[in-house]
Amino acid sequence: MDVPLLFPFAILVVILLLSSGAIAAEREATAVLEEAVLTLDAGNFSEVVAKHEFIVVEFYAPWCGHCKELAPEYEKAASVLRKRNPPVVLAKVDAYDESNKDLKDKYKVNAYPAIKIFRNGGRDVSAYGGPRDADGVVEYLKKQVGPASLELRSAGDADHSIDDKRVVLVGVFPEFAGMEYENFMAVAGKMRADYDFFHTSDASILPRGDQAVKGPLLRLFKPFDELFVDSQDFDKDAIKKFIEVSGFPTVLIFDADPTNHKFLEKYYTTPSAKAMLFLHFSDDRVESFKSQMHEAARQLSGNNISFLIGDVSAADRAFQYFGLKESDLPLLLVIASTGKYLNPTMEPDQLIPWMKQYIYGNLTPYVKSEPIPRVNDQPVKVVVADNIDDIVFNSGKNVLLEFYAPWCSHCRKLAPILEEVAVSFQDDEDVVIAKMDGTANDIPSDFEVEGYPTLYFIPSNGGDVLSYEGERTAEEMINFINKNREPKAGASAAVEEVTQTDAVEEEVTTSSSSSSASTKDEL
Repeated sequence: MDVPLLFPFAILVVILLLSSGAIAAEREATAVLEEAVLTLDAGNFSEVVAKHEFIVVEFYAPWCGHCKELAPEYEKAASVLRKRNPPVVLAKVDAYDESNKDLKDKYKVNAYPAIKIFRNGGRDVSAYGGPRDADGVVEYLKKQVGPASLELRSAGDADHSIDDKRVVLVGVFPEFAGMEYENFMAVAGKMRADYDFFHTSDASILPRGDQAVKGPLLRLFKPFDELFVDSQDFDKDAIKKFIEVSGFPTVLIFDADPTNHKFLEKYYTTPSAKAMLFLHFSDDRVESFKSQMHEAARQLSGNNISFLIGDVSAADRAFQYFGLKESDLPLLLVIASTGKYLNPTMEPDQLIPWMKQYIYGNLTPYVKSEPIPRVNDQPVKVVVADNIDDIVFNSGKNVLLEFYAPWCSHCRKLAPILEEVAVSFQDDEDVVIAKMDGTANDIPSDFEVEGYPTLYFIPSNGGDVLSYEGERTAEEMINFINKNREPKAGASAAVEEVTQTDAVEEEVTTSSSSSSASTKDEL
């Protein structure tokens, strides 16, 4: 998908070994170790992972464009890292293969590629948060494979390790022992993929804060807000919460600076209302807007709202994703469970009063829809927000619906394939192939659309909506539709009525039963 999916992930793995499995699995494990990138599956995954204190696994799908782009870089990185002492092992799993479904579910793989770091024989699992080029993968993993926290022994160490681009955690301890130190190291081991951890016994070498403190103390350095903050609560959960809350900007800046981008996934996946202000950072009012957003975040801190300011020149994809127009700038957008709210062409002094109106529930949600097409006779039907009930939910037909974005390259590649599928069903009155521009129409809450293209299948009987995650080929999509299609609404009731009527006379029952069975076969 062109838009990062950010993109949740769920549940359970059962690794089945044949009764002769110990010997067979050992041979298989030895064979895959001869490759630069190990190929794992349900048969050897648990054994291979259990043998490594540190192993990185990519969950991929063969049809995924991003996976194909990553493959040569991942292979190059594996070739370099396997030569280290100790070696760093990279592996891959075809998560699209049905036999690996349990692995996919257990490790919550809902988007591709998903890269996971397994430590301590697979007992500790964290997401890979580094670059996708070979050099970047190598450098990121070199840091991850060492100690979870490094000791700072001099001001030079501290200056080198604590900069104005990263969130850095430093534990100050009178001695490197005791409950506080052990809890700190345990949390560092769990969260090292996202943050840099250090420890010292000499606070005087640190660049900011009370330099006379002896500890135990946890000091978080950050390139935003108040630049550093301290905590003395060394409960493991308290340390984790302190880092997650204090280590995230009060107002996230979405601009050309890549150091801000790592916060975006967390921003969009946090279960809160999203207040997003889009404008050109060349606007002479930008500092006033930033000041007002920070003040709004301070005043409304108890209302579960996350704040973001986006420079449209850098965040144009995000701006387009929400279907907004440059003529609306500066624009404040709130997306919440109750709907979407817009305040276009606003001034800085309007920001807080308007946000309070949102909090008080005085704003009407904005429902965006393209005009209903006057003519809709192409094989792929056009769905907009104002006709989705008629074409999709109330049609009594089986509908394959694509959500797309006009700027999405993957959507453009899919277009002729979707057309081919639609042509194959154009004489079938029970099947509809349709598409909806997700940037120009509000998407109903029945669908989770975290990127484009996204496809759903809605059965004619009003049953569960199904997400299509198969290969993007006409053959696979046609097979999926035929496998999951249902009879037209009311058809099964008609069959039952015929059967009950025919049951009045035994003679008729015999012939009608045959008729009823053939009718069901046709349906």
